[in-house]
Amino acid sequence: MKNKKFWRWTNLAPETGQESEAERVLELYGTIAEESWFDDDVTPRMFREELFAGNGPVTIWLNSPGGDCIAASQIYSMLMDYTGSVTVKIDGIAASAASVIAMAGTTVLMAPTALMMIHNPMTMAFGDSGEMQKAIDMLDEVKESIVNAYEIKTGMSRAKISHLMDSETWMNAGKAIELGFADDILEDKKKKCATDDVAFSFAAKSSEMRLLNKLEGKFRTKPVANPEAKPQKPPQDTPGANPASEPETEPVNEPETKPEDKPDTQECPLAPAEEYQGANIADLMKRLSLLK
Repeated sequence: MKNKKFWRWTNLAPETGQESEAERVLELYGTIAEESWFDDDVTPRMFREELFAGNGPVTIWLNSPGGDCIAASQIYSMLMDYTGSVTVKIDGIAASAASVIAMAGTTVLMAPTALMMIHNPMTMAFGDSGEMQKAIDMLDEVKESIVNAYEIKTGMSRAKISHLMDSETWMNAGKAIELGFADDILEDKKKKCATDDVAFSFAAKSSEMRLLNKLEGKFRTKPVANPEAKPQKPPQDTPGANPASEPETEPVNEPETKPEDKPDTQECPLAPAEEYQGANIADLMKRLSLLK
């Protein structure tokens, strides 16, 4: 009978089955264990053998509604025992037992639309009151073991974690990060690459502009060293010969100062005045002679 596997290593070469040199990626999708973990002890052993077949960092993509809490506890223990770093990326949901597996991640990242849910463990029992009490006691101990995983990751008090489990708490990415169940939100690699391209383009443009500015500065300094600029120094020695003072001398021009017109105007009235005065005196003398 072929064992049912709910995990898959995505970086195995299709022909040889050997792992590639890239980062090891493990996909945990679907219900955890369901039948195989209950009925076949070889299945957890196979998972452990595949996990420890390589080394280096491991990335786990997790999308599961939960499943068997014992199976989740085994996976959690295996991942915690792994010497390399473990990055858990929740791209869908990590509910119930799947949230326990997520706590084994060195870094837990959630997609902006991902969800996490924690609640009390459940079971089915058959029998008398004694059997029911045994089931209750068993569930209490299972809850305490799950609280251990949450406490190690979040650092919250056991009483607060127990209250969250009693309330069946659903958490989006922001709330999970706030409470400590997750570390950060998954980034969009497409946007990151586009930002890197823009940054590289901007850096290239800025370096080109700096080079052009240097070349332009060199060309601008050449006229200063040109000997043709030396004749411009004498105006600096004569403070009164500034270009700003030249327009002030413009109003003192020959057309504005017309002193020659004044003597002409004075001579014109004087000549006829003397003539008129002389004529009047002669007339008076004649009239006086007649009276005598």
